[in-house]
Amino acid sequence: MKIGTKSLLYGAHCFFIHPMFVFMAWWRLYGFPYDPRLWVAFVVHDWGYWGKPNMDGPEGESHVELGAKIMGKLFGPTWADFTRYHSRFYARKDGAKPSKLCYADKLATWYEWPLFYLLRATLTGEIKEYRACTEGKYRKETILDAVPATSREWFRSVQVFCCKYAVDNYKK
Repeated sequence: MKIGTKSLLYGAHCFFIHPMFVFMAWWRLYGFPYDPRLWVAFVVHDWGYWGKPNMDGPEGESHVELGAKIMGKLFGPTWADFTRYHSRFYARKDGAKPSKLCYADKLATWYEWPLFYLLRATLTGEIKEYRACTEGKYRKETILDAVPATSREWFRSVQVFCCKYAVDNYKK
């Protein structure tokens, strides 16, 4: 089974866990999400990881397209873009601003229970890729001054970075 599929089934993007944290983050940033289209976006925005061989490589970075396609068919092009641009990579690539969903998705990490997240990410193998990315190609975007010794220290630094990023940018 490919890593993207494992992530959706029982990993960091688990289909019945991650959307709850995105909901909590949205509520914190923007108030209660009364619009049912938001609830659909919370659920489908990461479904494109299904069948992907990586999370942050070229295939994984394209994961936003499936959720955008679903939202576009259901609710139109504005909602497709809303979902597509939850990815900072896609927003930069297309010269667009990240959507509000981006900030809720980042802040969702803050609500994760570290040991439960690390268990899921370890079982899927995602932890290796995520740590390599924060210690490698995304190093200049993170707040990591030094490579954390443990996965728990690493995850805490990711939580702090994601929280700071979301809070500093969600109103822009």
